[in-house]
Amino acid sequence: MNGRVVITGLGTVSAVGAGLDTLWQACLAGRTGIRRIEGFDVGEYKTQIGAEVPADFDPTDRIDAKLMKRADPFAKYGVWAGDVALEASGLTIDDANRHEIGVLIGSGIGGMNTWESQFERLLKRGPDRVSPFLIPMMIIDMASGLMSIHTGAMGPNSAIVTACASGAHAIATSVDLVKLGRARAMITGGAEAGISRSALAGFCAAGAVSTRNDDPEHSCRPFDRSRDGFVMGDGATGVIIEGLDHARERGAPILAEIIGIGMSGDAYHITDPCPDGAGAVLAMQAALADARLSPADIDYINAHGPGTRAGDAGEAQALKAVFGDHARNVPVSSTKPIHGHMLGATGPTELALCIKAMQEGVIPHTVNCEDPEPEGLDIIMGEPREADVRIVMSNSFGFGGHNIALIIRRFEE
Repeated sequence: MNGRVVITGLGTVSAVGAGLDTLWQACLAGRTGIRRIEGFDVGEYKTQIGAEVPADFDPTDRIDAKLMKRADPFAKYGVWAGDVALEASGLTIDDANRHEIGVLIGSGIGGMNTWESQFERLLKRGPDRVSPFLIPMMIIDMASGLMSIHTGAMGPNSAIVTACASGAHAIATSVDLVKLGRARAMITGGAEAGISRSALAGFCAAGAVSTRNDDPEHSCRPFDRSRDGFVMGDGATGVIIEGLDHARERGAPILAEIIGIGMSGDAYHITDPCPDGAGAVLAMQAALADARLSPADIDYINAHGPGTRAGDAGEAQALKAVFGDHARNVPVSSTKPIHGHMLGATGPTELALCIKAMQEGVIPHTVNCEDPEPEGLDIIMGEPREADVRIVMSNSFGFGGHNIALIIRRFEE
């Protein structure tokens, strides 16, 4: 095929609630979902805050209760968000096309909650009391598997694991599958429920997360001089992508076109990015080349911007290296202070917000960035900014040096 690929449906659940519009309004208002963790006792943890999906979220309002009973929270979020995106796209899956529709949902750490609860049962009650659903509930590909079972989609079915870049890589791979003709449409995106005892303990031990426990609202501070780490977030975003011809044939709502993908590896460190942002530079340059654009063509950059000392500094260096003098003119922001760092789900979630920025003509600001450390960048601070947003770059970088930049464009005939 090798034709144009478009986005026709989106669905999101995050710490501020269900629905992309709910998240969008929270971003514009600067209303964060970060609070003290309630899912387990965090009294002994250095970090006691996170962006949890509200406890009253119930996926069975859309998904079969029997299917959800044997699903880890990350898969519940993923299937729910994918179903919302599918409905929004107007794509009906039936016997005539089910073999042409695929599923590919990324996750950074998958079913941590299931693993923890069953390992605790193993230690307390012995191996014979471990659930037979332990493995199928914890493995990362099960969000895609359950989505296929729920919808009947029988096309390519897989999962992507590249830490915090997982969901963005899932979208990129889905684009390739559509362009190669292996699927006419893909249900893709990312899902995460990583706020768990062991994961939080691990991030605390690594010194990667903010310890502003007494001030959750101001804890995530991308690009601010006083930043002290990221804040974990849970949730999912489903994305429907398909070939333009396929979308036109069925009269689908076209939200945006994916025009550039760039990927790279740092080859540097298991957690820290290259100090000079070399890997990020390669990813952004590759995305621009793929889209056949110059840096001056980009209207907005949704930065990875997790709020870590090394991560923000490396990305700032990379942006200045790629965009040169134009770096002072292209707006940059990070929305993680609102929804937290959703690990494998963060890339699709931020891409969905980029589409809202194009549709609404407003760019969300970087909440809590009051004293920006990097010079030479136009970081949006204080309040959202009205702008004609036609072309957007969204960055996602993961532990292990996994880098990806996606470029989308407002759809034009």
